[in-house]
Amino acid sequence: MRRREFIAVLGGTAAAWPLAARAQRATMPVIGFLSSESYALWTRRLLAFHEGLGDTGYVEGRNVAIEYRWADGQNDRLAALAGDLVRRQVSVIAAASTPVGRVAKAATTTIPIVFVMNSDPVAAGLVASLNQPGGNLTGIVGLGADLGQKQLEMLHQLVPTATLIAVLINPTSPSAEAISKNVEASARTLGLQVHVVYASTEPEFDTVFATLAQLRAGALAVGADPFFTSRSGQLAALALRYSLPMVCQFREFVGAGGFISYGPNLTEVYRSLGVQTGRILKGTKPVDLPVEQITKIELIINMKTAKALGITVPLPLLGRADEVIE
Repeated sequence: MRRREFIAVLGGTAAAWPLAARAQRATMPVIGFLSSESYALWTRRLLAFHEGLGDTGYVEGRNVAIEYRWADGQNDRLAALAGDLVRRQVSVIAAASTPVGRVAKAATTTIPIVFVMNSDPVAAGLVASLNQPGGNLTGIVGLGADLGQKQLEMLHQLVPTATLIAVLINPTSPSAEAISKNVEASARTLGLQVHVVYASTEPEFDTVFATLAQLRAGALAVGADPFFTSRSGQLAALALRYSLPMVCQFREFVGAGGFISYGPNLTEVYRSLGVQTGRILKGTKPVDLPVEQITKIELIINMKTAKALGITVPLPLLGRADEVIE
């Protein structure tokens, strides 16, 4: 699908369509697209999702309809949003971020679900195994929670004088405990001192950064969580204000002024989500679709932020970057 077509489809509303088009829409299969994040962050990822659907022959508004639901980083809204999609009897649910798969599974045992996760779906109880998921779920797994050690290594390489590295975690996230354990184990392996701080509301950000200033933290790693991703700009601005080099998993932070990101290639992840969703619409059952593992990791560096922080990025690391923002 061309970018112009994609934007035109997203921008249209059912109310503006002719009666014949709306009648046609009523006979189309319907995808329930549920995300714990906000639409504002999803231009690139939605484009990848639609390209994946297109690979299987589906184009929104032509032969498939999509009901979008956005939780805007508020995980407590997910159950109601998932319930609404179930009541509408959608054909398949695309559970488009890590917390959503668990909520969608609790909402229905009959509607097929394709999830995206950055942690082990077997350990989370979503599927029986990666090769034979069982039940009504399958999905895509991008390396996420296991990247903590590499992120700490990068911060240590870039800020070798930092004696304390802080890690920001959302305590309400289902992955909070796994992220915390991973970070602490990685810090012990690297011989680094880490301090875990928690935030689940915007007012807590100011308190967190004031605490880090008192502790004289030398750098900050942000745990993967939709609440944080939805507030990339706010976190990036605070990190710059407090002169804290910040590493995270997703490009949104770096585009908003964060220092570096190191995590799954989300274009590949969400293109695969579109392909898996399209295959289910064509009649393949989730039990027959192995969970796909995306192993490609991308490194993105914001050189403008590096200069503002007074950090010289080593040429070998710069050469490894998939994207450099000047």
